[in-house]
Amino acid sequence: MVDLTVIQNYYRSISSSPSHYISYLNVFLAIFSVYLMYRIVFPPTSPNGQVLNAQQQAKQNPQPVVYTKFTPTTLQPFNGIVEERVLMAVKGKVYDVSAGRSFYGPGGPYSNFAGRDASRGLAKGSFDEEMLTPIDGPMDTLQDLNADEIQALNDWEQHFAGKYLLCGELVEQL
Repeated sequence: MVDLTVIQNYYRSISSSPSHYISYLNVFLAIFSVYLMYRIVFPPTSPNGQVLNAQQQAKQNPQPVVYTKFTPTTLQPFNGIVEERVLMAVKGKVYDVSAGRSFYGPGGPYSNFAGRDASRGLAKGSFDEEMLTPIDGPMDTLQDLNADEIQALNDWEQHFAGKYLLCGELVEQL
């Protein structure tokens, strides 16, 4: 039979020893020091490699978006020019496409859809201004779309739902 008192005394001597705790503290401080040195040598950068200051870091991590109802008129300022965020409606759902600013923001190939209902243009595969419903007119019901156009629009809707943040809905009036 094993003498338990010897094991208990050994355990007490190890666990009550101040050097036991100091070694854990040293490991923690060493890891923390390495992390701080890493952050000093390699500060946060943007995708193009530039070092970000605090204001730029805040832009990369914007404030949370609140789900909102938009009318065509209240959606219009979110075109990347008037408001920094770029929003776009597809089938009555408003998506924050700011992450794709190079496509949907000013100067991008889809920029005419920014701050607007893009449903008809996406369904027809056209980026012409004529595809946009007038801001002050009634909302587009899309009743005249054929089966292929409806399928194209549904595919676009799935694309936006999978890639961008749903931030509201487009309604006729508030």
